[in-house]
Amino acid sequence: MAEYLYLHIPFCARKCIYCDFLSVPHDETLASSYVAALCRELEMKRHLARALKTVFIGGGTPTTLPEACLEQIFSCIRQHYDLRPDVEISIEANPGTVTREKASMLLSQGVNRISLGVQSFNDHELKTLGRIHSAQEAVSSAAALLSAGLENLSLDLMYGIPGQSMESWRRSLRAVIGLAPKHISAYELTPEKGTRLKESLDSGDLSLPDEQSVLAMSSLAVDALAKAGFQHYEISNYALPGYQCVHNMNYWNRGEYLAAGAGAHSFLKGCRSTNTGSIHEYIRLLGNNVIPEAESALLTGEEERREFIMLGLRKTEGLLLKDASDLKLDIATAASELIESGFLEITGSFLRLTRKGLPVTNAVIIRLLGNLGL
Repeated sequence: MAEYLYLHIPFCARKCIYCDFLSVPHDETLASSYVAALCRELEMKRHLARALKTVFIGGGTPTTLPEACLEQIFSCIRQHYDLRPDVEISIEANPGTVTREKASMLLSQGVNRISLGVQSFNDHELKTLGRIHSAQEAVSSAAALLSAGLENLSLDLMYGIPGQSMESWRRSLRAVIGLAPKHISAYELTPEKGTRLKESLDSGDLSLPDEQSVLAMSSLAVDALAKAGFQHYEISNYALPGYQCVHNMNYWNRGEYLAAGAGAHSFLKGCRSTNTGSIHEYIRLLGNNVIPEAESALLTGEEERREFIMLGLRKTEGLLLKDASDLKLDIATAASELIESGFLEITGSFLRLTRKGLPVTNAVIIRLLGNLGL
């Protein structure tokens, strides 16, 4: 049974040019129907979970929902699920969608971790990304959350943005550290198929910084955040001691989790299932008391081994050699050339990426999977 719960809220003020998540513009009537359906799904799935260690509400931008809808969701969770005393309850937010009043309401409902999507402290870069907030609004939103009494604030940044310079990235890092969050995510901007960003890059309207610049930005983040006391615990994630995201660590450790919402994925008893990505179909099915599952499949042995490599090496501690052996993987032999090249290393009981390997994680993983015949 699952101890980790994810809820997907697919509404945004506006879709950013790089986003490939399931999200649509916020509509009050549709959102109300959606939340009612979400609560019905939570009720129908309550037998699949035990006392929850985490609840993570993502999107989209969950904080575009009015307070009444958010309160309805939290009431439903408390009614149908047991929560551990130390449960981590996270919600994603964007600057401009969360006031001090809404933050106070979220905290009163048990939220103890908020992830704020800042992305940049440069107004030109924010405009390029299609964000609706300014750098100053990001600062104000972070301040509002902290003044409301939130202790565990996480801030998201992006690097490799079209037109971004090293100096601009350095200023964003200084600004994010200055806001005193407990957790920082620093993601390389990745053009995903079907996004407006990919279309703009293909047409030549935008261009990304060159590879060497992106690698330098990654290295700068590692050094600057380490100097500020943040532990680099996953490729893109940094936390002060004791503030790692418990929910996301469960993903990277391939733990079970239950999910609800349109397009949401669950992983239970070796089976991955996905809800329909159609919001209207999702609402219709649950109105008829039908679980809105679109597909479900048991992982094959090969898929399990691939996931073990791909997720395990995302963590800076790496993957446990004993677990690799249990999965019948001759990891030491397969990794030998990458170890000799300085991209991987064995430290104690773990195989992990080196400082040289971290910025090119995907390439290292692909090479390792190839050596393993996966």
